[in-house]
Parts: sequence; C-alpha cells; structure tokens
Amino acid sequence: MTALLKTGFRARVTGLETFPAEGPVIVASNHLAFLDSVIISALMPRRVAFLAKAEYVNSPGIKGKAMKRFFEAIDIIPVNRSDRSESMKALDKALAVLREDRVFGIYPEGTRSRDGYLYRGKIGVAWLAHMTGAPVVPVGLIGTDKLQKQGSNMIYPKRFTVRVGEPIYFEKTGEKMSGKLRRQTTDRIMNEIAKLSGQPRKDEYNVSPSAARDGGVA
Repeated sequence: MTALLKTGFRARVTGLETFPAEGPVIVASNHLAFLDSVIISALMPRRVAFLAKAEYVNSPGIKGKAMKRFFEAIDIIPVNRSDRSESMKALDKALAVLREDRVFGIYPEGTRSRDGYLYRGKIGVAWLAHMTGAPVVPVGLIGTDKLQKQGSNMIYPKRFTVRVGEPIYFEKTGEKMSGKLRRQTTDRIMNEIAKLSGQPRKDEYNVSPSAARDGGVA
C-alpha cells in the first residue's frame, strides 16, 4: 500500500523527520475522505491505530471478510456506534493503545468534512494528551477528497499531499485537567492542523449525516 500510494498516486509527504521514533504518539489529522486512515497508516513511519465503525469489519459475505482482514491489517479498532455505551468507551480503547507505547490516530473534528472546511475540534484529543503525556503530531491532508467521490467505490489516482507537523508536548495531568485546559489544548492542536492543511475554518462542530442515527464516536 505504501509503494502504491507513493508511485501510483505520487503522494507527497513532508515532515516525517520529526516524527517520534518510540513511545506513545497521538496523530491528530483533518479528515476529508474515507481513505484517510489507510493513507496515514501507510505513510507514517510507525503503525497507526484508528477507531472506525464496526460495520467496516462486520459486513457479511466475501466482501465483508476481505474488508475485515484489510482493516485488521492496518490496526483499525472497531466501535459499535449504534451502541451508546460502546461509543462512550472509544477513548478508553485509544488510551489502551497509548499505554502500550503505540501510535493512535484521531480526527478531532469527529467526522469527515464534506465542504472542505476545518471544523471545531472535540476535546477527546486533549483528554488523551493530558492523560498520557503522549506528544501530539498534527497532520494536514490535502487533496485526499479527490481520490474517491462521495457515494462511489471507484478510486482515482489523483496526487495528494500529507504534511506532518512537529510534535506538540503537553503536561501529563491524569484526571486532574479542567475543561478549560482541554479546550485550550484542542484549539492549539486545531490551529496547527489548519496551518498544515490550509483549510478555511468554521467555529462550529461538524455533524455527520448519520449522527442522528448512530450517535457518532467521541
């Protein structure tokens, strides 16, 4: 997959030289397309675990089995978003990844931007950073929305860019963090993502079309 993205799609990647070589890391990125998690997992210097809807790995039939094997190979952690209690445990699963000194990827916006704007970040990324002390590596994806049209399974070999920022370090406070601190930390992370992606901003939360149905993931 890495070779395919670099040759067939001519992916441009910058900033990898500052990516931490060991220890827990939080990769915080903007989110434009279904393929973003695959792209980040393939192009980062270390494996990156992501949360994803359980439907991606629980679909029936041959296609479902193939998808399950593929997503398991790139460390996708399934979350049943229709189950409110399971959805609330999503960050606990992310915390477990970081406590194993692994890399966890998160989209602070919560869902894909369908209009190209960068939306207000949710504070889950800050909670993880202050709970673990793991550095946050901001990532700006540019052009990944051109790879696949909405509602289509076709993938087009369009060139795209991945800009990786320098790690941001925050104090490890554990549970002793205020809501104000989480908001300030999240806003700082979103500002760095905006610099990398070049997207216009919207000071509001993005809402998935299916949010009313399945409740979303924090």
